Amino acid sequence: MALEMAGPQDGSGIGSRLSAMFSGGSSKNASHLSGKRNVFSELYLSQLIPAALLVIVGIVTIYSASLTIAEANFPRHLIGIALGIIVAAVIWRYDYRTLANMSTALLIIDCVLMLLPKVPGLGYSAKGMTGWVQLPLIHLRFQPSEIAKLVTIFLMASVAAQFNGKIESLRDYVRVCATLCVPFGLILILPDLGTGLIILFIGATIIVCAGARRSWVLVTIALIVVGATVVVATSMIDGLPHILKEYQLNRLIVFIDPSVDPTGDGYNLQQAKIAVGSGGILGKGFGNATQAANGFLPEAQTDFVFALFAEQFGFVGSLVLLGLYAWMIFSTILLAMRMDSPFSKLVLVGCVAMWSFQVLENVGMCIGIMPITGIPLPFISFGSSSMVAQIASVGIVQSVWKHRQKSA
Repeated sequence: MALEMAGPQDGSGIGSRLSAMFSGGSSKNASHLSGKRNVFSELYLSQLIPAALLVIVGIVTIYSASLTIAEANFPRHLIGIALGIIVAAVIWRYDYRTLANMSTALLIIDCVLMLLPKVPGLGYSAKGMTGWVQLPLIHLRFQPSEIAKLVTIFLMASVAAQFNGKIESLRDYVRVCATLCVPFGLILILPDLGTGLIILFIGATIIVCAGARRSWVLVTIALIVVGATVVVATSMIDGLPHILKEYQLNRLIVFIDPSVDPTGDGYNLQQAKIAVGSGGILGKGFGNATQAANGFLPEAQTDFVFALFAEQFGFVGSLVLLGLYAWMIFSTILLAMRMDSPFSKLVLVGCVAMWSFQVLENVGMCIGIMPITGIPLPFISFGSSSMVAQIASVGIVQSVWKHRQKSA
């Protein structure tokens, strides 16, 4: 404006052109910067950054494993990450709130995913479990139960959110618990006890956070303990129905006394503990995981990947890794506390429950404080299906953030 008024009055308009030039450039720059701000404003960086760092740690860990372990196919690991990022991007853009009133459809999808490996011609068995699906012609294998974890999060959040933070009726509480029992029961048919425990923990955490009465929860926990005791006891007595497979029972026994099976699961546990302990404070260095390289540590790229990581990067590296998980989990909890919508809160609670249980179980079994199960370490373990599901869960959190303005 000052330049325009300072210009001559003969209509030459130099001041006007200068003013327009500067103002126009400022508008374009402001628009450009605003566009950048809008993109970043739709990303919950407090959760995205630690998740991305965990994926990078996983890349480094699996690459080191691929140097000595043929089964650790590094290109395939990268493909799993790429597919996961694509799925996460789609979920991020999708308005997850449309699933809030689709509990029946979600339950059906969950059941289909659980039973898909039992379909003749599709199911693929490995390590005593028919938990994979192999698509004809292209020979692509994936684990439907990994996708079912995410579906279960939305299913339980949808059912539990109807009560707006407080389940008043015992009948409603039983109905919510019965809903959870459907996917949990179906996954045990495969049988996949590890994934079943994850689904049970996800659903139970959502139910507790949905406002279930403490007395009901305590009674339910007592019933679960009694039921688990009966299942283990009957599986150990000849002539009675053995619900647990022999290898599942052995893993529980080894957890109590590793010397019972010194050449089997007891051996696996001892080697994992040796690998973790031999890492010391700073570790042996990248690519120097001798326990895995020499074939002593079984399933080093999957079930015992934390032991592989700890041997290379030691106690300090392990603390950094666990710190990244804590950062990601607590940032998601903080986001859940900011949400007004019960459905949004419970979806985030489900993601937190899934990550927390898997980290606790995988790390715990490597150091001997949890029973051995086939539960992968999120974002680290080798396995395309698991990687896609874990990165997709990041997309769920980002979708909640992106649509937060309308979630109330």
